[in-house]
Amino acid sequence: MSFLYRPVRQFVPLFLLVSSFCVAHPMRAAGAEAYTPEALKALEQRATEAKPREQCFLYTELVQAMTQKAGQELSDGDTEQATATLKQIDKYAHLIHLNMARDTKRLKNAEMLMHNAAYRLGQYMHLVSTDDQAVVKDTLKQLNQVNDELLSQVFAH
Repeated sequence: MSFLYRPVRQFVPLFLLVSSFCVAHPMRAAGAEAYTPEALKALEQRATEAKPREQCFLYTELVQAMTQKAGQELSDGDTEQATATLKQIDKYAHLIHLNMARDTKRLKNAEMLMHNAAYRLGQYMHLVSTDDQAVVKDTLKQLNQVNDELLSQVFAH
């Protein structure tokens, strides 16, 4: 019976090493690219001007980028700017919620991006002081709610 567990025992140390790297370095582990303010502005403009069928995905892409930005700001200790970024994320999450019914294009991709953004924001929780955790928790709650709605839409289509 022990021969069945041998492959699992061989990969446990590797899994622990990789998972500890992901927790210690969430930005690098996810392969996050740095978004410049100009790139974020262009992405926002693209989402605003897009056809209604494409807005849900584009706003989700924007939430993903803004989550990366908020994580960087939190790790840099710039909590005021991170709070402003989290408020923008809330705004975009609300727009996703409003545009979800009109957008059946790339719903699965949008759901995966939203899931990733919510996961990252959960990882960033340890970077925030207890005073600032309320804003992060509220944003995380909003992202999880939108993710659940996207997942429901994916299964409905």
